[in-house]
Amino acid sequence: NAELLTPAKGCILPGITRDTIIQLAGSMNIKVTEKIITPDEVMQADEAFFTGTAAEVSPIRSINDKVFGDGNVGAITKKFKDAYSDVIYGRNAQFEKFLTYV
Repeated sequence: NAELLTPAKGCILPGITRDTIIQLAGSMNIKVTEKIITPDEVMQADEAFFTGTAAEVSPIRSINDKVFGDGNVGAITKKFKDAYSDVIYGRNAQFEKFLTYV
């Protein structure tokens, strides 16, 4: 439904990468809902991805027998991967505040 669901704080570690993605979603006018996500909701998702310091934005191809989309990186996941890359490599002036140059 053109919405990004993320587990509520307390169910996960509230990481910096996750927070960056939430802020990027806001800048892209994508609604973000933090909630306890049920297994049924996961299985109804069009796409899914992990975020993390090492993972950055990593697509989830499948869970159990459920393959998301056609099994390739989905359009929204790619959009977030690209936007996150632009932030961390200093190609997005709006998010330059996240960087510390050395």
